[in-house]
Amino acid sequence: MIVAEDYGRLIVQGADRPGIVSAVSAILAGHGANVVALDQSTSDPAGGRFFQRTVFHLPDLPSKLPALGEALDAKLVDELGLSFRLVEARRHKRVAILVSKLDHCLLDLLWRQRRGELRMTVPMVISNHPDLGDDVRQFGIPFFHVPVEKERKAEAEKEQLNLLKGNVDLVVLARYMQILSGGFLDELGVPVINIHHSFLPAFMGAGPYQRAKERGVKLVGATAHYVTEDLDEGPIIEQDVIRVSHRESARDLQRRGADVERLVLSRAVSWHCDDRVIRDGNTTVVF
Repeated sequence: MIVAEDYGRLIVQGADRPGIVSAVSAILAGHGANVVALDQSTSDPAGGRFFQRTVFHLPDLPSKLPALGEALDAKLVDELGLSFRLVEARRHKRVAILVSKLDHCLLDLLWRQRRGELRMTVPMVISNHPDLGDDVRQFGIPFFHVPVEKERKAEAEKEQLNLLKGNVDLVVLARYMQILSGGFLDELGVPVINIHHSFLPAFMGAGPYQRAKERGVKLVGATAHYVTEDLDEGPIIEQDVIRVSHRESARDLQRRGADVERLVLSRAVSWHCDDRVIRDGNTTVVF
């Protein structure tokens, strides 16, 4: 009988060379696993970078995972110089959401998660404003108000870290209007995904849609990316656009832009939670 607990994901990356796919397949087959989906890519077959995502079924996977991991480590890491991640598909990622006052991305994520469209759990929502507390609590999710004052930002980040560290696998900035420090990101120790209006780095800062209107833009878009210490320069996961015209006001652009932001962010979070995104330097491979 096939049960959900018996599905796993294997993510492999490193310098490309002959025999990687064969080695992975042989190890999985040798441990009784059946490959049900496989995606792979190389940046260059001669000296490029190799990426592979494999979904497999292995009866009684939880008890067999340690032995499988040891075999993969010996072959892929020690012999072939690759890195890998071995994941139980049944274990949903714990995703904390940080938000300020704008609710469209936050509520969209919570709604999709409740409907089962996003394979994740949300242990908490943290905001630097109290405005969205009642909305979040309606989903049965704890809401924490952590004010961020300019002269006491380090204290606020410390309080946020006390809530987050060890309790989450991913942090999503759902229009959180604060810049995270490099020290915060280092100590947090898990990926952070942000949603940004427009194609980076266009129209950064305050009032982006008014400035877009003043420039007469014909496309409004959004970008979801991993957060690094360099503002809005992290590896891009997903982007999308919609066409607009001179007839639309700045408010119209903002409303339509919010639709794109919701869609782009939900895709990025979904792909990350399904282990479809592989980071490689300042870029990504998305299967």
